[in-house]
Amino acid sequence: MPKLPRLLAALLLLLTAACASVPPEDLPRPAPTDVAALAQAITDLGAGVDPEEARRMAQISYDYPLSLAVAYRIEDSPIIHNMKVNQGLKPRGLCYQWADDLETRLSAERFRTLELHRAIANSDSAIRIEHSTVIVSAPGDSMYDGIVLDPWRNGGQLYWEAVRDDTRYPWLPREEVFKRKRARAHLNGPG
Repeated sequence: MPKLPRLLAALLLLLTAACASVPPEDLPRPAPTDVAALAQAITDLGAGVDPEEARRMAQISYDYPLSLAVAYRIEDSPIIHNMKVNQGLKPRGLCYQWADDLETRLSAERFRTLELHRAIANSDSAIRIEHSTVIVSAPGDSMYDGIVLDPWRNGGQLYWEAVRDDTRYPWLPREEVFKRKRARAHLNGPG
C-alpha cells in the first residue's frame, strides 16, 4: 500500500478513535435530581400541566434515548455516527430519527396536558448541518414557549433546555421548514 493512502487511513482511524464516546450500555443513568429538574421545568410550562404527566414525560425523555443508543449502536460522536449511518454502516441514529422515535414514544403516552412539537434548525445553512428535535409545551402554546428534548446532541444522553435559551440552534417549526423547501423545489422545477 502506498504511503499516502496508509497515512490517510491511519489519520482517519485516529480521528474516529479520538471522537469515540462511551458505549451506550455504559452511559450513566439519569440521576433522580436530573429527572426531577426536567419534570419541574415541564410542570412550570403552564398552570394546567399535570405534574404526574410532567414526571412521566421527564422519565421517558431520559430513559428512552438510552435504549435507542443501544439499538442504534452508538459508539462515536453524533457527527461520526451520522457519517456511518449515511454510509450504511449503522442502522439509524440521524437526528431526525432520534426525534421521530422519541416523539413516537412520547405520543404513545397520550398526554392530555402537554403538547409535542417538531423543530428544525440550520435548514438554510451552508456550513452547519440541519438538526431536528422534539419540543414539549403546554397545550396551545407556541413551540417557542416550550422545552427542547434533544437526545441526538449527546448520543443518547438527553439534552434539554428552554427553546428561547438554546442559543446553539435557531429552531423553526418543522412544517414551516418543509413548506419553504417545497416552495423552493417548485421554483427550481424538476431535475
